[in-house]
Amino acid sequence: MEWWETFNKWFLSLGEKYNVNPYLFGGIYIGAIPFFFLCLGWVIKNIKNKKAFTLPLLLTGFCFISAYLYLIIAGKNIPVWVYVFIGFMVVYGIYSTVVKIKKNMKDETKR
Repeated sequence: MEWWETFNKWFLSLGEKYNVNPYLFGGIYIGAIPFFFLCLGWVIKNIKNKKAFTLPLLLTGFCFISAYLYLIIAGKNIPVWVYVFIGFMVVYGIYSTVVKIKKNMKDETKR
């Protein structure tokens, strides 16, 4: 398990280097996943039922970016490539969410 100790030291050093708590970042990242899917389901359900879906859509987006938001707010000396990566992740997240919603809506209209 020497590789695990090396990885753990490196991972924890990132927290010190960039002024973030890596466990908090990981906790937010993992903890937001079930809320993301719950909110996404809420969006799809509201669209199917022709109800307002703005609030669940905003909550879905917040759950998706919450860990990155923590990094942007709390982090110091974050390299530019990290911001670019976050930007790509957000764009991809928006794209994949829209694709899931459209696919689900097509499946619903076939019934």
